[in-house]
Amino acid sequence: MNPGTSPPHVDLQQHIYNSLLESRTADVALHVRGTWQAVYNLHKVVLIQSGFFNSLFTTGFLESSPGLSGSRSGQQDVNIVFDDRNITRAGAVCISRLYGGGPPLHVCPSLIPTKTHPLTPSFPSPSSPPELPKGHHPATPRFLLSLLATAVYLSIPTIASQALSYILSTIGPYTVIPYLRFATERIAVLTSPGSSSVSTLTSHDISKDEPRDSLADKLHELVVQKEDPGESDAQSEGEVGDRPCYTPCFDYGAVSSKIGEAAACWLARWGPDMFAYEQRPSSGRDFPTKRAETLPSRPSEEAVVHVHPRLPTIWARGGLTSKWIRELLSSDTLFVKGERERYDLARAVVELRRKQGIDEAEEKDWEIMFSEGIYYANMLVEDIIAISQDISPSTGGPFVPTPVLQAAHWNQSLLRCHITTSSTNPSLPSPSPPMRDKELGLCVTTAQILSRLSPSEQQASSDDEKDKIYHPVLHDSSIRLGDSSGLEGATMDQLFEHLSSSSDSKSARTSEANFFGLKAEHKTALECIASDATGKTRWSPYPPCRFAVEFWDIDALKEKSRLHSHTIWYAGSLFNVYVQVVRKKGAQLGIYLHRQSSVDPIPGPSSPVQFVRERGHNRVPSLPHHIPTSVSSPTIHYSPSIHPPSRSVTPNSASSTSHASDKPYQSFGNAIPATAPPIAPVQPYRDPRPSVAAYFAVSCMSSTGSSVTRFTSVPDMFSVSQSWGWKSSSLRSDDLGDGGD
Repeated sequence: MNPGTSPPHVDLQQHIYNSLLESRTADVALHVRGTWQAVYNLHKVVLIQSGFFNSLFTTGFLESSPGLSGSRSGQQDVNIVFDDRNITRAGAVCISRLYGGGPPLHVCPSLIPTKTHPLTPSFPSPSSPPELPKGHHPATPRFLLSLLATAVYLSIPTIASQALSYILSTIGPYTVIPYLRFATERIAVLTSPGSSSVSTLTSHDISKDEPRDSLADKLHELVVQKEDPGESDAQSEGEVGDRPCYTPCFDYGAVSSKIGEAAACWLARWGPDMFAYEQRPSSGRDFPTKRAETLPSRPSEEAVVHVHPRLPTIWARGGLTSKWIRELLSSDTLFVKGERERYDLARAVVELRRKQGIDEAEEKDWEIMFSEGIYYANMLVEDIIAISQDISPSTGGPFVPTPVLQAAHWNQSLLRCHITTSSTNPSLPSPSPPMRDKELGLCVTTAQILSRLSPSEQQASSDDEKDKIYHPVLHDSSIRLGDSSGLEGATMDQLFEHLSSSSDSKSARTSEANFFGLKAEHKTALECIASDATGKTRWSPYPPCRFAVEFWDIDALKEKSRLHSHTIWYAGSLFNVYVQVVRKKGAQLGIYLHRQSSVDPIPGPSSPVQFVRERGHNRVPSLPHHIPTSVSSPTIHYSPSIHPPSRSVTPNSASSTSHASDKPYQSFGNAIPATAPPIAPVQPYRDPRPSVAAYFAVSCMSSTGSSVTRFTSVPDMFSVSQSWGWKSSSLRSDDLGDGGD
């Protein structure tokens, strides 16, 4: 050997990976049983990077015994049985990643929501997927779920966090239901008879005539098949003969809860829009591909069962269960314009399901939803009368029991009496001490609720007081649902701690039990007592006013100019929401609840710019024709804003009425941001007080809808023309679609 010649340089990482491909010096023969059967010749020193194998080989298990061998070649035989049907051949990708190799994953762009296509570019008519980049493996939704399940089982945090990030970034019309099912343990990965759940990636099944290991061959020659972006991932169960095979899913703890959280947020934002598509007849006509329509003011009276074959099923059977529909339509986060629109959507969804057959279990959920999930007390009397006369074509009975509507009318009359006569009528009950200035004394503590129930009444099933509904008085907080930040580089423990932490005010503990944060927080009197051992929590017997607003082209808004929403009337006062750009500590965006003066002009609400098609703008206002409108609200409702999501900081309440330069923005011509002509709401009566106390919450939805930042506030004093809200630099990049309570 020439001493002057250096040995050829071999990259260590490549050397280790080649050892996997060529099965060199393997000391472990891994026998896999589950959805597939295979044997992999591997190396302990590489496998112990996985938490599972590290425990297996180093912590006293039988496999950690020195010199243990079960094969002629001196390799140690290790048997693993994957009972979880979600774990498929994607496990081979996990193994290849431990060796520093394997094909890079490719997520089809048509599955990823964008600024201009918040419902994904493939909706509503999926096109053929683009050609797969050479050497890549398609990361289909089913493959990603399998990859996540395997990475969690084997405790490989880098792969688990990558798979979770991909899943959260691909939530859309074609994936939301499969992802939600994964999170709720209803089913595992969708597999249809005669089809493979993932592409054959790394190993042949074991047979008598087949070699023990074919990992190297399969990693060199990937078997990759093209597929429709929507695939069967989002298709509903059909008739019994065509129904996919479902198997029970294992619980993945905080990881699956995070997926459920994001799916729930998406359904709250886009569920109404998807229903507008789902209820359309299968007419074969083309749908617009650039933008999805926003929920009309009132859904069509004739709901139909059949849908466009390429559209996913969400509301009909095969999509959401009746319990999920009940909680979604009752949720404070649901993006509908007002309470009447919420009822209109609920009745249309129920009729859609009833046309598929009356189901007694579903009828019980509909009864709860119509009785407790919609706040009729916040509707006009005309709407309450109209609903009392609304008869289901399927059952021949009313959607809402008459006693429920009568109780709502009585409650709104009591509230009106409290407001209009509070300063002159001594017979009305005094506010509970200590009384906050400007409060009506309507709220009670848990201890006061308890005092109203005698010991015998707490157990009596016939007592009305114990079933009385109360709503919690909010406190200052901010929470983030569906947040996907902080996943990169986390260990397995950090991953679960990050997702399940409840100590951080910006995170929220969610689970399937509370429908991943969707469940409304109201409780019965007995539930209030059971949930509050201190007896100090404050409750209101009157439901909050819920409405949704949307802002367009915030990036074009000048500093200190206010861009308003439409104006609503509640409890004798006018309210609207506005956003404002502030540059004191960098660029910040403020969002505020504003008590509008009944004397000053009503500001024009934010709207999409006119002639958007001619201006090359992708956002188009959509209001289907032939749809009757509610007497309680304007008829204009616009499509969603589209800007990327961002994380919000903990809010600080701040008044925004002290600057004379702060004024409502008004557009002229085709200026951006644009405003629509103002519409004054109906005002049945006025609150004569110059200042009122009100607690409120604002839920800011991301542009893609898969995350929500919810700000809540203790009761604040609202003088006429005064505002309270929050500002944050991280909200600056979002065009907000939000619901206010």
